[in-house]
Amino acid sequence: MKDIVFIAPFKGLKVLAEEVVRARNYSNIEVVEGDLSEGVEVAKRAIEDGASVIVSRGGTYTMIKSIAHIPVVELQMTSFDILRGFKELIHHKGKIGVAGYENIIYGCEAIEEVLNLDIVKIKIEDEDKAEGLLKKYINKGIKIFVGDTIGSGTAQRLGCKSYIIESGIESVLYAMQEARRILTGLRIEKERAEKLKTIMNFIDDGIIAIDDQGKINIFNSIAEKIFGVSQEEAIGKSVEEIVKNTKLNKVLKSGKIELGEIQDVNKSKIATNRVPIIVDGKITGVVATFQDITKIQDLEHQIRVKLQKKGFVAKYNFEDIIHKSSEMKECIDKGKIYSRYDSPILILGKSGVGKELFAQSIHNSGDRKNAPFVAVNCAALPPNLIESELFGYVEGAFTGTAKGGKAGVFEFAHGGTIFLDEIGELPLEVQSRFLRVLQEKEVMRIGDDKVIPIDVRIITATHRNLKNMIKEGKFREDLYYRIDILTLIIPSLNSRREDIIELSEFFMKEYSIKYRKKIEAISHEAKEYLNNYSYKGNVRELEGIIERAVVLCNTNTIGLKEIKLEEIEAQDTFNNTLLTKKKDTYKTLKEVESEYIDEVIDYCNGNLSEASKILNVNRTTLWRKRNSDA
Repeated sequence: MKDIVFIAPFKGLKVLAEEVVRARNYSNIEVVEGDLSEGVEVAKRAIEDGASVIVSRGGTYTMIKSIAHIPVVELQMTSFDILRGFKELIHHKGKIGVAGYENIIYGCEAIEEVLNLDIVKIKIEDEDKAEGLLKKYINKGIKIFVGDTIGSGTAQRLGCKSYIIESGIESVLYAMQEARRILTGLRIEKERAEKLKTIMNFIDDGIIAIDDQGKINIFNSIAEKIFGVSQEEAIGKSVEEIVKNTKLNKVLKSGKIELGEIQDVNKSKIATNRVPIIVDGKITGVVATFQDITKIQDLEHQIRVKLQKKGFVAKYNFEDIIHKSSEMKECIDKGKIYSRYDSPILILGKSGVGKELFAQSIHNSGDRKNAPFVAVNCAALPPNLIESELFGYVEGAFTGTAKGGKAGVFEFAHGGTIFLDEIGELPLEVQSRFLRVLQEKEVMRIGDDKVIPIDVRIITATHRNLKNMIKEGKFREDLYYRIDILTLIIPSLNSRREDIIELSEFFMKEYSIKYRKKIEAISHEAKEYLNNYSYKGNVRELEGIIERAVVLCNTNTIGLKEIKLEEIEAQDTFNNTLLTKKKDTYKTLKEVESEYIDEVIDYCNGNLSEASKILNVNRTTLWRKRNSDA
């Protein structure tokens, strides 16, 4: 049995799920069919065979969740899924029964209002009572039903017309991705638990020592609590009388160290180290140390669940960065080196190159990977809210504060990483407070007089020239030297053209799955065009071009006409703009020069020597002009 089992209540969903598994190459997901009680039996067998996560929907999900001791992911219904169930009934004038388990038919009232239909909600709570429940409504004159497998199936057996609420590919894909994320979390948790079991070199919680005759001579207070035996009862007794199935006598004979073994004692899991005491080459006794790891595991699990709910988790790794070019390989190699250290990192690059992708990858490759990753876009925060979001506030600090106050993102990121994107957009007064956080490693909430110690790794990013901003008085020089310890420059897409087709084909597969299209290739002409196109928006722009091409493509190959549409529209817009443009919108000579320099450099794939020849200036002058205008 595979790690993840997708239990589809009906055949149509099974077929759709299998398509997604094949398209995404999810080799660790098995799709089986089983509805309600039959689905529960399938789940039981899957759990017995070693499945780690189960995915299902509707009443089948509800029933499986009540009996399973492993995570069960719900294939949730979207408004579009419910709406599709009513597509044949938009003009129906009579009453329509919507029958099924609550998690499937939830929200049907909104459909009633939007489509102006006369809907009667029929909540099924027991599979065996479904038929009797629907008969009551049939006797009241309802002849048409919409619902889940139990609702629509029962209505059909009773001679009524019925429509099933089916899940869309988006819902199936999201549920599978969530199951895979949970599986990854379970593996990480298991790995940590195993480390706790095996690498305890010194533990002073519970201690038992025996002499060369196997008699207990040390039995501390923690050992009393663990084994439920008092020190008076234990001292002087044979260890076999006090600790069932003890292995201390085995170590006494063999003289071999046993570390990190796990044993169950009074409903707790105990990690045990056994070490022989050797004097002048002779074994004179054994010392065993114990630690209750059940509470530690429970606490770690609670923290993981809370982090997942808050969304403070980095999703991407360096392996997720699609590339072929040596420039990106160098960036990734440097990022992996940076991930080993806690020094501040400044990521530079134009919009759309993937700065947050690198920030998440750095976090997931370092020692803080199991701690929070909190991302903040400084440009997206209103100026009057930036301080309160970053540093938090106490109750009553200003009008409209939440009861009990609120923690800032630095507190949420404690122990992990905070990623401040568009750092150049921070107001100067906020920059001062941020500098103090970097220097003192502590924050003070707005309106408070107490400091809160924090331990966070700082990663910042910007597409702006911070040195130029320093000259203009818009960015603090002392802050710049604090955040620019380790610098990572992400090259633009125009300067790493080997990656264009690699990325294009990746996005083609992604959006083909999303939009349920069987697109297999990009034509040679389209690839030529993509390779020669100038990307102002970098990877983000390329992704948009491919998404649009997938939407427009009606064959199995994306052609040039699907790719070039945007350029035609942009040209029309540009022509119209020229006709209505006012004088005050013209660019300065310096702006025109800067844009032309960037265009020539992009044409030369980032090669400054080639660009300087075209511009007829020396390389040093070109470098100075580019950096002063960036």
